[in-house]
Amino acid sequence: QVQVVESGGGLVQPGGSLRLSCAGSIFSINAMDWYRQAPGKERELVARITSGGSTNYADSVKGRFTISRDNAKNTVYLQMNSLKPEDTAVYYCKFSDYGLRNYWGQGTQVTVSS
Repeated sequence: QVQVVESGGGLVQPGGSLRLSCAGSIFSINAMDWYRQAPGKERELVARITSGGSTNYADSVKGRFTISRDNAKNTVYLQMNSLKPEDTAVYYCKFSDYGLRNYWGQGTQVTVSS
């Protein structure tokens, strides 16, 4: 059974940092993504890293967030710095395999508030 498990969310003050992790029991992962969904808003792509290490970021997080991956551990990370209240959301990871199948995690809450 495929499992995708996120960790690392929590409450942080504005300007603070958090690191999210997501591990998947999936064979041959291609792209790894982080999405987020704030209350009343649609889910949006935050960052992507391909199997070759190429990265893409939403304009709202460029320069503050960094996505990375450890292929040996089937794990993707999201380092979030200079957090803002508008970063508050449930963060989801998504793994895509070479068969174009997608696997989602259950989500982890990130709250930025003083």
